Amino acid sequence: MVRHTVAFRLRHRSGSDEEAAFLAAALCLRDIPGVRSFERFKQVSEKNEFAFGFSMEFADGEAYEVYNNHPVHTAFVADRWVPEVEAFQETDYQPL
Repeated sequence: MVRHTVAFRLRHRSGSDEEAAFLAAALCLRDIPGVRSFERFKQVSEKNEFAFGFSMEFADGEAYEVYNNHPVHTAFVADRWVPEVEAFQETDYQPL
């Protein structure tokens, strides 16, 4: 199992229509084959500079690579992520 997580901060004003549109557009990622347990999070700790997070699971590394190369994912990254995300931290986990 691989758990893919990313914490991020958008270029948009907090609470803006653009912020809401980005978060809604990200739901397309949950429909990519192999994606399990897709979740979106809002950061509530003042100890973290990132405002949001995504988390999803994959059965294995191969399923994760299918996701990474899937046209829906690559289009989301090119069309939404790159122009709208100001900063991020990606972390991928496997259970111990």
